[in-house]
Amino acid sequence: MRCRQTAIVMAVLGACTLAGCVTINIYFPAAAAEKAADRIIDEVWQIKKDGDAAKADKPAVPQ
Repeated sequence: MRCRQTAIVMAVLGACTLAGCVTINIYFPAAAAEKAADRIIDEVWQIKKDGDAAKADKPAVPQ
């Protein structure tokens, strides 16, 4: 009896996992994910460039 319950629980968990994977693929298609990744990378590079420019504007302080 316990083995049967374990098998049912495992089947339900497997079905939920599979449904989760399908949902991610439907709602986050590759093209949209790639555009989002490109936008994030551009933002990171912009922040880095702004940070480098701010460092260049500050005079060097001897330690």
